[in-house]
Amino acid sequence: MFLKNARQLVLAATVCLCAFPASAVTLRYAHVGSEGDFQTRFAAEAADEINDALQDEVEIQVYPASQLGNVAEMVDGVKLGSIQMGHHDFASLARMVPDAAVFNAPFIYRDAAHALEATNPATSKALQQINEKLVKEGGVRIIGRIYRGARQLSSNFLIKSPDDMKNKPFRAVPLDLWVSMIKGMGATPTPVEVSELPTALMTGLVVGQENPLTMIAANKLYEVQSHVAMTSHMQSILAIFINEKVWQGLTEDQRTTISAILDDKANQSLEWAQSSQDELVKELTEKGMTFTTVDTGLDLKAFQDRVLKQISEDFPSYDPYIKEIQAME
Repeated sequence: MFLKNARQLVLAATVCLCAFPASAVTLRYAHVGSEGDFQTRFAAEAADEINDALQDEVEIQVYPASQLGNVAEMVDGVKLGSIQMGHHDFASLARMVPDAAVFNAPFIYRDAAHALEATNPATSKALQQINEKLVKEGGVRIIGRIYRGARQLSSNFLIKSPDDMKNKPFRAVPLDLWVSMIKGMGATPTPVEVSELPTALMTGLVVGQENPLTMIAANKLYEVQSHVAMTSHMQSILAIFINEKVWQGLTEDQRTTISAILDDKANQSLEWAQSSQDELVKELTEKGMTFTTVDTGLDLKAFQDRVLKQISEDFPSYDPYIKEIQAME
């Protein structure tokens, strides 16, 4: 009886194993975005589309909201392969290749469409150069990007020029580029992880921050911030990256399918951001926030001049990449 049951168990196990192709791969995809942010929608929809297109071959499991660690832990996890995929600002990859942060540099893109084209892994020479270094130095490859909208300044007081920010503690993304930018704006850079930002604003550890309007709304920063200065200092582009060994372990057809879906979703993310800005301004105004623009006294040129001067001083190696990016049509 026992032998019969044992043979039945072996047969059942064999049948179960045969139900899944030997090439089936599970990819854990981590990011720090919260519910309601474009990046969270992007990751969820992209994973669903890839899973549908590559049924029984590749399954992407998404872990949002810092479930697998903060930015540095997530990037290190992808480098080691314990996390297979992730997305965040290009500057997060500066841990491996410092010049990767150039794609997040302030005031270098003409507009959102230019930013999306300059970060296309298939066509951007500047990005391809950085990708070669990332593969060599960190074992990581950029395979897509997400457009989240222009980044704006929020604060609990009126800002019209960098002088209004002088020596005030402003949140900086815990990356060198952001620290340099906030310093160029005249404020005191105070690194804070995004998961800790609402508390930092509430307690006064920082009195302002910068992010796309989508994030300001999704994280309810209007509860602790009263003003938005529409500086559009950065076109917020996130890099989607994958462990290189994992990427090369996929078939060519699988890689082609994933790349095509991510490129299509990138264009969709641009549409999402552009169509929602007016609605977000209206929504946040109704929540009590006051918006300052060039038409209402914002000295945008002062921000551009001071920030670009600081970036040039701190990151002279960016110059050739910036020239390549700005030359793109």
